[in-house]
Amino acid sequence: MHSIEKIGKRFWYITPISETDRPILGMVVGDHKTLMIDAGNSENHAQYFLAELSKRNVPNPDIVVLTHWHWDHIFGLPALTNTVSFSSKETKEEMEKFIHLSWSDEAIDARVKEGTEIEFCANAIKQEYTDHRDITIVLPDVVFENHVEIDLGGVTCIVQKVGGDHASDSVIVYIKEEKILFLGDCIYPDIFSEKENYTIKETLQLLDRLETFDADTYVLSHWTPISKEEFNQEVTMLRTIARFTDTYSGDQQKIQVEYAKYVKRELTEDEMVTITDFVNGYLI
Repeated sequence: MHSIEKIGKRFWYITPISETDRPILGMVVGDHKTLMIDAGNSENHAQYFLAELSKRNVPNPDIVVLTHWHWDHIFGLPALTNTVSFSSKETKEEMEKFIHLSWSDEAIDARVKEGTEIEFCANAIKQEYTDHRDITIVLPDVVFENHVEIDLGGVTCIVQKVGGDHASDSVIVYIKEEKILFLGDCIYPDIFSEKENYTIKETLQLLDRLETFDADTYVLSHWTPISKEEFNQEVTMLRTIARFTDTYSGDQQKIQVEYAKYVKRELTEDEMVTITDFVNGYLI
């Protein structure tokens, strides 16, 4: 079940739902304009968010920014008919590949079989679209290469392409005056390869870019907003495991032993999965 939450004076968001892969959607309310972050995984998703915000006297968005091309962040765009949509050039190019696809169960299953879709996304699409499958791809109105700054009146959104293993087109939205960094999915691993993975180079470059922003709150699309301290803990884990992966040439057992010595305790499930992801990336 969704809930609507607020952080600071100007940022609202809807909590995610894992079963149908609904990510967090954000809304930044300026004095003159309102900006939505991501369009949702369906028109129903986007419409629900807007309807709930309307009850709280939050205006409909003038602008929507897409964080990357994955279906769960873009399929709701047709619901935002009076909104100017922004994306990176790469995101638009990836979205264009969706236009002529069929979304029947048979077509989705065929793409899973041929390896161009993953089973997790296929199942989530089927659960989100149970009554109908009339999916329309609407392309963004405005594209940028790497960076755009949007003044909403009293609050500024800095939209920056950062890349990463999850999606090379990933952008973040930094809500400057609120010190909120909307990460989207950028810090997650690549889930579309044969084996889920992090690569050392991409991860370290991404973390370097993210650490240039002075934020107090970090929003991960499929989790909950986290504090600076929690973000720094995540960054330390990723950097340390990346370093051990390089030092021990992807030897999983050695990495686990050394990381356990480093943290001075048994490894958590998340740490074990992260080590496996880095090993998978090292072996690519």
